[in-house]
Amino acid sequence: MRLHRNLCFTVIDSLNFIFNEGQYADKVVALALKKDKRWGSADRKFVAETIYEIVRWKRLYAEIAEVKEPYDRDNLWRIFAVWAVLRGIQLPDWKYFEETPIRRIKGRFDELSKTRKYRESIPDWMDEIGVAELGEKVWEKEIAAQNEQAKVILRVNTLKTTKEKLRAILFDLNIETEVLKEYPDALVLKERANVFLTDAFKEGLFEVQDASSQLVARFLDVEPGMRVVDTCAGAGGKTLHMAALMQNKGQLIAMDLYESKLKQLKIRAKRDSAFNIEYRIIDSTKVIKKLHEKADRVLIDAPCSGLGVLKRNPDSKWKLQPEFIDNIRKTQAEVLENYSKIVKPGGKLVYATCSVLPSENEEQVKRFLSTDIGKEFTFVKENKVLAHQSGFDGFYMALMERKK
Repeated sequence: MRLHRNLCFTVIDSLNFIFNEGQYADKVVALALKKDKRWGSADRKFVAETIYEIVRWKRLYAEIAEVKEPYDRDNLWRIFAVWAVLRGIQLPDWKYFEETPIRRIKGRFDELSKTRKYRESIPDWMDEIGVAELGEKVWEKEIAAQNEQAKVILRVNTLKTTKEKLRAILFDLNIETEVLKEYPDALVLKERANVFLTDAFKEGLFEVQDASSQLVARFLDVEPGMRVVDTCAGAGGKTLHMAALMQNKGQLIAMDLYESKLKQLKIRAKRDSAFNIEYRIIDSTKVIKKLHEKADRVLIDAPCSGLGVLKRNPDSKWKLQPEFIDNIRKTQAEVLENYSKIVKPGGKLVYATCSVLPSENEEQVKRFLSTDIGKEFTFVKENKVLAHQSGFDGFYMALMERKK
């Protein structure tokens, strides 16, 4: 592979935004890909994948390069050189690569790879909490799986098309997909492609949604004609899936603290022809109280550490702090206690997170079931999805039923 100056400069600029200015990798990459209209798909692929690779392995590469934060541009070039050397890419004779110690880089890699926190490129505290909660063996496999590149998974919008029709449409665009047996609405791309540029996406024939995330709406057992509440809807991936499963029949209330997220959901719902959704901003406790004991089904897709989706969001390894996890556990407990009151007697509740930590998952459910409101619920079943077992994101979901 030959390195091109303008592509490498874009990568360095992007890493500066992510590492030194705290910007989110997905937003930075999206902007970077718009930088030069003359770039072909191979150029864009290089920029996106190189940024994500270096973000993913930041700790390991910085340790090998012997640089410390905050990284000036020379430091970023040193990190970039480590990435290139470890991939067997010949360094051009640019000033940034003068005196790059190629043999030392390879030696340091072999040495540091013996220690998990460097090998998997994670903060010390994250390694400690992973071992404490999952045990050495499971954590070893899980964090390795979280460092693999995420697959692109589509969810077929059954309000508009079928899996077979969508596969044929994409095949005509040279986008090949595979069916996933245990995921009725999912298609996985054989090779990465920018599906957002296709007419099929613009016409709302599919959404991009990880296979594990697609399990949640079905776990809630929604049916056409029901009143369903998605209490932490966000931009609405699971809301839209529920709308499809409900065949646009019944009432689906999407709630969130942030109006901006519900605005995104409205745009997506229009594209998907999901018409049974109502939008409510949680700007006071009254919004929740009005719905007490009114819903057949309630989804609490709770805020969490996101430790199940690191392969998709590698920069969160560096943004997350241990105190955030302590605080989020308190939030989860409050949300579960308050929002569960929306379920009517005989109705069902799903508590879900995209974390793999038991303290955010089964321990939260156990604690909830011991509270006054929790005693009104019966635990039905749970699904613990680990990335190293499924090949997809780490997820947790628990189904509970309110006693009649």
